[in-house]
Amino acid sequence: MAEDLKKMYRTIMDDHFPPQMEISFVDGDTRQTLFYEKVVWTIDNVLKGLRYGENPGQEAALYRLVNGNLVLGETETIQPGQYLVSDVELLQSGKHPGKTNLTDADNSLNILRYFTDRPSVVIVKHNNPCGVARSDTLVDAYVKANMADRVAAFGGCIAVNRSVDKDTAEAITQQYAEVIVAPDFEDGVMDIFTKKKNLRVIQIGNIERLQTFVGQKCVEFKSLIDGGLIAQWSFVPTSRSKDDLKLAECEYKGKAYKIDREPTEKEFDDMLFGWLVESGITSNSVIYVKDSVTVGIGTGEQDRVGVAEIARDKAYRKLADRYCFETYHIPYNDLKDKDKIAEIHQRVADEKGGLIGAAMVSDAFFPFRDGVDVGIREGISAVIQPGGSENDYQSIEACNEANVTMVYTGQRSFKH
Repeated sequence: MAEDLKKMYRTIMDDHFPPQMEISFVDGDTRQTLFYEKVVWTIDNVLKGLRYGENPGQEAALYRLVNGNLVLGETETIQPGQYLVSDVELLQSGKHPGKTNLTDADNSLNILRYFTDRPSVVIVKHNNPCGVARSDTLVDAYVKANMADRVAAFGGCIAVNRSVDKDTAEAITQQYAEVIVAPDFEDGVMDIFTKKKNLRVIQIGNIERLQTFVGQKCVEFKSLIDGGLIAQWSFVPTSRSKDDLKLAECEYKGKAYKIDREPTEKEFDDMLFGWLVESGITSNSVIYVKDSVTVGIGTGEQDRVGVAEIARDKAYRKLADRYCFETYHIPYNDLKDKDKIAEIHQRVADEKGGLIGAAMVSDAFFPFRDGVDVGIREGISAVIQPGGSENDYQSIEACNEANVTMVYTGQRSFKH
């Protein structure tokens, strides 16, 4: 049975999806049609499409938009021909990409497009970021993003917004990664990557103009169990500068509540960084960020206080693993020395999982103050959230009691 499963993962699907696809939106005599063509690559002189879908045995195909346009009301879809993930260049294929590789790459670019001013790295696993960082050099941004959650980053997709240099390439090859996406690769880098034969190396030159995708929308489709479809416009975060944020305030039973302290420039920077990372995370979600690095990421939970606690707990666990790996060069789970374990635990506890001075980010409002209280107990200094709960006054009171600042985006950031 085990060998059959291994063989299944090695098997390449021959999909039966047609080479072209058309989707039409019809309103009376008006028809708007989007035209797509299937993407294939020449690998070892053989044309190949996607390896398989979400699981071996599921046929899948990648299509790119080649013509047509869609205008609904005042909203217009992205123009054909602005290819990123749907027209990748495989510099090294190894096991050529499957559906999850490309959707991870797509979501990494979905987040990365908001960070163009500094070298930035987004590591995505199972369509959620596990580490995101900005820094003054690409290698430092990679190390910080990787160490934010070294365990989850194993086998992930790494996307960067600068040409990969040798130092960054060497750092990447120290761990196992499935995909690296970059605008370019400096001389000698591909020789380094050939040591990892199954690493998919994807060059997307358009990353250099990735910021042009900020604010642009595409149509998203969700298939239902009965074959039906839900169509929606893709989400665009409207809060992208500090001028777009509002200091938290509300009224409850005739009494006005307002946050006491305005954010510092650093707090604004971390809150905006976290809010833009949030746009690529499965809801319900709460994350913590500090110094332009994710500290703890909680995703896909049913209750908000629960996901705030999960993100906190992950921050503690990931910091313990980071300190163990940096000090003893082994994963935390392999450390057996009780004194060394106790020493790491004490260090992490003293630093409260790295959450002291962090910004807390929530993709929807806090229904009660118990959500922000989770972060406040760990020493966060700032909160960013949409606002709009009937109990916003509770969260404002909680923050004021702890001298924590809080801002509203006025926009929910759900992603299902």
